[in-house]
Amino acid sequence: MRRKEPEVKPESYERKAEPWPRVPVSGLGREVAQRVLESGIRVDEEERAGTYFQADHSVVSVSLKSAFEGMVELMSTMEAIERHGWVRDLMWGTMDPSADRFTDFASKNWDNGYFIRILEGQRVTLPVQACLFLSKENLNQNVHNIIVAEPGSEAQIITGCATHPSVRHGLHIGVSEFYVRRGAKLTFTMIHNWADEFDARPRTGIVVEDGATFISNYICLKPVRSLQMSPAAYCRGESSRASFNSILYGKGSSYMDVGSRIFLQGKGSRGEIVSRAAAADESTIYARGLLVGEHEDSRAHLECRGLLLSDRAHMHAVPELIGRVKGTELSHEAAVGKIAEDQIQYLMARGFTEREAEALIIRGFMDVGIFGLPERITRDISEMLDRALEGAL
Repeated sequence: MRRKEPEVKPESYERKAEPWPRVPVSGLGREVAQRVLESGIRVDEEERAGTYFQADHSVVSVSLKSAFEGMVELMSTMEAIERHGWVRDLMWGTMDPSADRFTDFASKNWDNGYFIRILEGQRVTLPVQACLFLSKENLNQNVHNIIVAEPGSEAQIITGCATHPSVRHGLHIGVSEFYVRRGAKLTFTMIHNWADEFDARPRTGIVVEDGATFISNYICLKPVRSLQMSPAAYCRGESSRASFNSILYGKGSSYMDVGSRIFLQGKGSRGEIVSRAAAADESTIYARGLLVGEHEDSRAHLECRGLLLSDRAHMHAVPELIGRVKGTELSHEAAVGKIAEDQIQYLMARGFTEREAEALIIRGFMDVGIFGLPERITRDISEMLDRALEGAL
């Protein structure tokens, strides 16, 4: 029987949070450090250019290594508005604050967020990391993040979202707006590590200018009560490019509705959406993708693959292509199925147990190599994936 999406009422969550003191991210304590590590955040800040950490409604830590001063601006969104008046003009520039009830609620109940700006012509060789953390049971956190990659710049950003081990319920609404200027390249990797009764509603808009590239990598390997997101990239510039890659692992009774949208509006604009999703236990996953060709010289491809690991799980691949002008070229591949018996028998014939064979197949199916990230980050994410899959079968 097909499960319905859990009903989520933003007003039913707690809005009061005790303030956190300002401390270095290395002083957050062992429990917090372990949880955020599983979200790709390094509290030792090794191999990171800078760190933003927000707990509940409080900005706890903001740091930038001296080697990257003059290359990156990193601060809370509220501070950025005070320092740069033009930042307010960027807010809600990529989406309508009344688009849905969650976006509307977040616009009226704002709990800060981060501002990251890569200055013109700068190539930031280490990732900037940002963590959004919830420590209080049944709390609502609404953040508004602004990310600007100025012309000719290049950077990677890693955002980790997590809850304290004692937290089971809560609601996170994360509004993120990206402005990728002429000739810039921005790679954004988001890792969710919520609780099994948690609700998350990210809302994301991206503007990609002439010759610019935006790459989004999304990873959710832990149980969550409900997750609904559909980021939209607007390739407005000539030869602009957008790419969305996602790996989803549904466990327990998780309900995930995850999609990506690319609007090809500029001459020579290109897009790609690639998703890998595995549904276990009684989980439900909707893997969506939308490509809209609005310029005659535009191309895009969508690839969605789903793997059912349980007779009680549900998987839905929902590709959609819309051509609005003559000459645009859009294509898609979508497939949902179970592990092939002949693959299991092949591995068992070479000495693996049935359980080991299934684990190897799932691990290969969810290969993070599709992200094309630096070796160290790929290794960290691979280890997270291994821990998530450990004992799953």
